[in-house]
Amino acid sequence: MRASNSVRICVPVCERTVAAFGRAGARVGEAGDLIELRLDCLDGSELKRAMQGMEALLNSFTLPKIVTLRPSEQGGHRDLDDQARDQLWRMGAQLAGAEFMDLELDIVERLSSSESSISRSLDWGKVICSHHDFAGVPSDIDEIYERMALSPARILKIAVQAGDVTDCIPVFRLLERARSERRELIGIAMGSAGIITRVLGPSRGSFLTYGSSDSESSTAPGQITAGELRNLYRIHKIDRHTQILGLVGSPVAHSLSPQMHNAAFECTDLNAVYLPFEVQDIASFMERLIHPRTREIDLNIRGLSVTTPHKATVLSYVDSVDPAAEKIGAVNTIVVSEEGLHGYNTDAGAFIKTLVQKVGELKNARCAVAGAGGAASAAVWGLTQKGADVTVFARDTEKGSLLAERFGVASQQLNTACFAGFDVVINGTVLGTSGRYEAQTPATAEQLRGARLAYDLVYNPGLTRFLSEAHKAGCETLGGLPMLVAQAGEQFKLWTGAEAPEPVMREAAVRALRQKG
Repeated sequence: MRASNSVRICVPVCERTVAAFGRAGARVGEAGDLIELRLDCLDGSELKRAMQGMEALLNSFTLPKIVTLRPSEQGGHRDLDDQARDQLWRMGAQLAGAEFMDLELDIVERLSSSESSISRSLDWGKVICSHHDFAGVPSDIDEIYERMALSPARILKIAVQAGDVTDCIPVFRLLERARSERRELIGIAMGSAGIITRVLGPSRGSFLTYGSSDSESSTAPGQITAGELRNLYRIHKIDRHTQILGLVGSPVAHSLSPQMHNAAFECTDLNAVYLPFEVQDIASFMERLIHPRTREIDLNIRGLSVTTPHKATVLSYVDSVDPAAEKIGAVNTIVVSEEGLHGYNTDAGAFIKTLVQKVGELKNARCAVAGAGGAASAAVWGLTQKGADVTVFARDTEKGSLLAERFGVASQQLNTACFAGFDVVINGTVLGTSGRYEAQTPATAEQLRGARLAYDLVYNPGLTRFLSEAHKAGCETLGGLPMLVAQAGEQFKLWTGAEAPEPVMREAAVRALRQKG
């Protein structure tokens, strides 16, 4: 059952033929609350056919409809001159079956300032006046909003490209301004860094948000599916009191953390949502969006997970650090309070807990750790606490030596390593992670032959190349999923004060991996 709040999910349909439009409309079904007909996606002859049969086309859809004919310079799929664009809006009565018409700012200004028959026949109460910028956030975004607000259009839409999550700040500010001025605004930051505007926008006053019918049908960068908005992020339950948690890193699209934590919040009936924060500039992010003394907007962010490449650098931006995190030199969890930011490391404890369950006693065990970053640091610290005999293997020998010296262990070059005789070989690098690193491995079967256990801290994909090489070498293997769930459970406890429903979190992670695979 849908919640009774005002969230509207619009599902765009972009097809090359009128017949495909009809089939796509049927697929949308209950996924959305509105459907956007992107006429600019139609082939030339099909666009002419759609215009000739516009009334019948509109009547074939049961959901409320937005009609859009977007020129290429505003993100559309075809070049359109003013005459071609005017042709659609001249149709007047045939567009009566559409609840809304999306017109770009330039055509709105041209039509509203003229005495043409098109201007007189337009129902401006149905008009969405839109502006898209695929290059970034324009420096004159406030002036663009003010130009739009002077138009007779009922609804305004501003969509900008976000390169970093802080680019979402101007969008949220405009939503707040529109709310205070009693204007209806759709505010979107496009790109993976802008996902938080798609999820949180409606709770901050956005007239609607957009979600594709499936992962292959998005019509703008960073557009997630309507199913994810509804089921993963539970958008209809989000309000201004919802606590925001999230994952800070780059990249973050591969992460299973949203699936795990949002399932845990749903299971425990907490008014909270977990989001991905695509962050390049960690200093700007912490200052402008997170720290209570300096943040420019308050989204009610209460906690963060931290991943590559920010686990070490984020230490400079927290007000207090747990002793274990300080010794490891890496923070993977932040609790945000009105007093400040408090850093923890849940990786080390989860890593040791999972490894002990697999191999038992670690005292004097010969352990090789590949990597010299935050994950590797947590592994080395945890192993030394258990009395293991540890050697760090790194491609960057200088970084490897520095890590080894900190914990009083040995270090060697990774590329020429031989792991025969080691009890455990741990991949603490990003190599093998879904995406650009997926085909890579820190060690080959030849290097791993003679080792007892290969432990990959990478969890997505479930079967990494490192684990495949270990199988060839005859090693036992352990993937990163158990550690992921264990460390996430500790994060949940730090943020909420309650025990985490780890079985629920694990099932959510397994289900997500199955869908990704």
